[in-house]
Amino acid sequence: MRLLFFSTKSYEQALFTEQLDSSRHSFTFLEPRLTLETVPLVTEAEAVCVFVNDELNEKVLAELAERGVRLVLLRCAGFNQVDLVAAERLGLQVARVPEYSPHAVAEHTLALMLSLNRRTHRAYLRTREFNFNLAGLMGFDLYGKRVGIVGFGKIGCCVARIMQGLGCDVRVHDPFAAEPAPEGIRFSELAPLLETSDVITLHCPLNPDTHHLIDGAAFAQMKPGVMLINTSRGGLVDAKAAIAALKSGKLGYLGLDVYEEEADLFFQDLSDRVIPDDVFARLMTFPNVLITAHQAFFTREAMARIVSTTLANLDGFERGAVPQENLVTACRRQGS
Repeated sequence: MRLLFFSTKSYEQALFTEQLDSSRHSFTFLEPRLTLETVPLVTEAEAVCVFVNDELNEKVLAELAERGVRLVLLRCAGFNQVDLVAAERLGLQVARVPEYSPHAVAEHTLALMLSLNRRTHRAYLRTREFNFNLAGLMGFDLYGKRVGIVGFGKIGCCVARIMQGLGCDVRVHDPFAAEPAPEGIRFSELAPLLETSDVITLHCPLNPDTHHLIDGAAFAQMKPGVMLINTSRGGLVDAKAAIAALKSGKLGYLGLDVYEEEADLFFQDLSDRVIPDDVFARLMTFPNVLITAHQAFFTREAMARIVSTTLANLDGFERGAVPQENLVTACRRQGS
């Protein structure tokens, strides 16, 4: 099949090139995101392979179908960027990587918690300048603290086990949880979880029901000085409301690996440019905010799984048998 990749970097291109069977598939790698402006780059392709910030709205999908595309391969688990109703109507099949490494994201979540709490990122910069003063670096024991986990899919479950191992009191909220909570972990309604948690971490999908799940009203319910971590999707958090909560002291720590308007920022070097996003620039001014650029998934193990599953989806489509658990349809609820 003729396959066109969007939003690729050199490290991805190398991994896919190693595994792609060039005798059966022809493939082209592009660095730009897929948008309505870049869709004309699709010529003589039967399939496109896209990532988290590519745009697959109705207009883009219609253009893809018009140009002969039959398959959309997602190099990710989430599919909030795809208009699935339009895809089905246009006869486009959509396949994803439902699980690559929940441990990778869970461990990065812990890294954000510990870095924010103990200010290791700030301490590193100080000691680089031979400043060994401890003022402003005091943290707190995670042991015994209540950690609220919103979303209890595979990643949320991994986070719960990690926090249990640290001696935390773990509460989880997920109205669609398929499995019972492990021993020592309790399910909770969202409101009491927000009200009583010392640390809140988000691991739910982004959909119309969860967009801006954490908004001004949610922040108002939280304990003063709470820590909030988001390694799921940026749209779960209203960034302007987060700024107001940081300014008031309601939000004591904010760790983000995702951002609602990240598409124009992340996965590229903008160090020599002025960032036009005033909200993001304001977030970066707070000493109790730590932002990483959507790297929670980025481990060797996760990348290997993304490559192998994506290519298995491609081969499966060619044989007429994409694994059912990898197919995405309009009626499917998004997993964590």
